[in-house]
Amino acid sequence: MPRPAWANARAVGNWTTLSGTEFDLDIGESLVNFTGRVRPAVTVNGSLPAPILRWREGTTVNLRVRNVLPPGSVHGHETSIHWHGILLPANMDGVPGLSFSGIHRGETYHYRFDVRQGGTYWYHSHSGFQEQAGLYGALIVDPIEPEPFAYQRDYVVLLSDWTDLDPAQLFERLKKRSDYDNYYKRTVGDFLDDVRTQGLRATLADRGMWGRMRMTPTDLSDVNAHTYTYLMNGTTSLGNWTGLFRHGEKVRLRFINASGMTYFDVRIPGLKMTVVAADGQYVHPVTVDEFRIAVAETFDVIVEPAGQDAFTIFAQDAGRTGYVSGTLAVREGLRAPVPAVDPRPILTMADMGHGGMDHGGGHAAMDHAAHGAAAQPDPHAGHAAHGGQGQGMQTHPASEAGNPLVDMQAMTAQPRLSDPGVGLRDNGRRVLTYADLRSAFDDPDGRAPSREIEIHLTGHMERFAWSMNGVKFSSAQPIRLNYGERMRIVLVNDTMMSHPIHLHGVWSDLEDEEGRFMVRKHTIDMPPGTRRSYRVRADALGRWAYHCHLLFHMEAGMMRSVEVRE
Repeated sequence: MPRPAWANARAVGNWTTLSGTEFDLDIGESLVNFTGRVRPAVTVNGSLPAPILRWREGTTVNLRVRNVLPPGSVHGHETSIHWHGILLPANMDGVPGLSFSGIHRGETYHYRFDVRQGGTYWYHSHSGFQEQAGLYGALIVDPIEPEPFAYQRDYVVLLSDWTDLDPAQLFERLKKRSDYDNYYKRTVGDFLDDVRTQGLRATLADRGMWGRMRMTPTDLSDVNAHTYTYLMNGTTSLGNWTGLFRHGEKVRLRFINASGMTYFDVRIPGLKMTVVAADGQYVHPVTVDEFRIAVAETFDVIVEPAGQDAFTIFAQDAGRTGYVSGTLAVREGLRAPVPAVDPRPILTMADMGHGGMDHGGGHAAMDHAAHGAAAQPDPHAGHAAHGGQGQGMQTHPASEAGNPLVDMQAMTAQPRLSDPGVGLRDNGRRVLTYADLRSAFDDPDGRAPSREIEIHLTGHMERFAWSMNGVKFSSAQPIRLNYGERMRIVLVNDTMMSHPIHLHGVWSDLEDEEGRFMVRKHTIDMPPGTRRSYRVRADALGRWAYHCHLLFHMEAGMMRSVEVRE
């Protein structure tokens, strides 16, 4: 069957790599076609994804970013670029309203800063929904020191999600009907099957519990392949992005999840992957068959293709509604078999934190929150034992009590660092977990935290309202940190969904269950009902964004401003 003309379609221009210290980036609009329908995308130098930028640690980069968006663009008149995971001065961080005023149509903003780290990162817009509309790209920083691993080929594998809808319309749809993409609700037949296997009383109790939570056990993602087309390096599975290799070579693959809302589970059937870096920072190598990559995370892996001429890079969404694939091959035009999408997982009460099942480090009971009262002031803090571990029942901020924005609370939240996650347990493959990640260096600060704050990730599924401590961004006070202090942030996920949490400007040093330094990251994934802690050195003055990296959750209120001051 001939491939449709749009299968290879991408934005105007090719996906290029720009390297050096001087860069001119024009943010405009280009027509793209991923589905058979032509749509306007936000592009950089006419490219989606934006060009790969290659910097060198120890240099100073100058980036002149010009806004050439057309008048009347559905994507707005202001733009910005945030350099995700890069340490830099606050006025170079690219968050309109916090660190600068944005780049207005016809204006050029001059980003200039010293490059103080190496590794795999990415960049994206922090204006409106432009990130969902195509403004994202890979960022590679070559380190000064030799890397602790060898390879002969080096490829970016940038995963993203595309919608033909105007992203603002998609957001409005989520506000009106948050379950729009959940095609898989349980039926009368499922009810009768469960009565047969579990008994009537247990089935009624289970259905009652889900009903009180106003969600269904098939709610794995807000937006999925019923709305999204998944892309790998800016092309669909039909486009078959291909990375070439010769037998016997080691190939470095830099996986970046640049999607708006999609967690991907990645594997290369027939190949082991050795993870050598997470979020740009070296880790002790760990060899796996599969990994889950949260939105905004990056993983570098080394593979050694041998024994066949082509291998499929397979990335399915966590909700098991679709996938995107590419190929590693000895020459262009080859393909390997593409596996079927895994069976759709059904959430259990244990996944949501309601059962006694132990998924790699305890369970986290959830309680249905009361409604109706006005929100209380946000104290930024609860109570936490050493290392961010709950002792007995989980306490909650007063601002969550009787709050119409909060429909759920974790009762006994646990770190669950060794849990691969729903849909990945006991699948016959070796799946990466956070417990496998150990930085290839000791705690870079070394000090014990002088204080601790606890922040709860809160939400109301039906209303598509998302917040921290039950207070949305527009109503919240900034979190204040003292310059130079070493402090601990404890996150508790009171919601039924995973949230990748990103604190701009500083590193997030994830701790193990005992409060010991484990791995340095810029984005911390928080599955439902988990409680995880990390240390922060407040060594960057200014105002910084702190938010869930699911774009529509951030827009709906799961965000804070963090002020670091002397």
